[in-house]
Amino acid sequence: MSMPTPKAAPAFDTRLVHELADILNSTGLSEIEVERDGLKVRVAKTLAAATTVIAQAPPPQAVAAPTPVTAAPTPAPTYAGEVVKSPMVGTVYLQPQPGSPPFARAGDTVSAGQTLLLIEAMKTMNPITAPKAGKIVEFLVIDAQPVEFGEPLVVIG
Repeated sequence: MSMPTPKAAPAFDTRLVHELADILNSTGLSEIEVERDGLKVRVAKTLAAATTVIAQAPPPQAVAAPTPVTAAPTPAPTYAGEVVKSPMVGTVYLQPQPGSPPFARAGDTVSAGQTLLLIEAMKTMNPITAPKAGKIVEFLVIDAQPVEFGEPLVVIG
């Protein structure tokens, strides 16, 4: 008993693959597929990323970046005396009205409750008074200066 011999596959024509590859190259296509007589042939090429660089910034590690300065937090300045701080956001005025003498000057002796300056907030003049009797060591603000809440204004010794 003889076994049936398997049918030989038809000879594959490699010229077809070369022709298809030539078509890919000449047209700029990335793949092409052809089917003939039940034979399907697909030819594809992978497109590599362009490696030509015309101008490029140096990579980050090649750039000498400035060394970050990590300074310790600046300690709050210390003053020789009690610091009067702003209780609000506003504008400082050192005298009751323009052209008038100031409420007080550095070196003056003040009593507790005496007005040191005004802070204008929302069109309202708010007197800032001395919390204790003493000598004004220093004014830390100037006339018409905007101030923030908690900002040091005057030092009383």
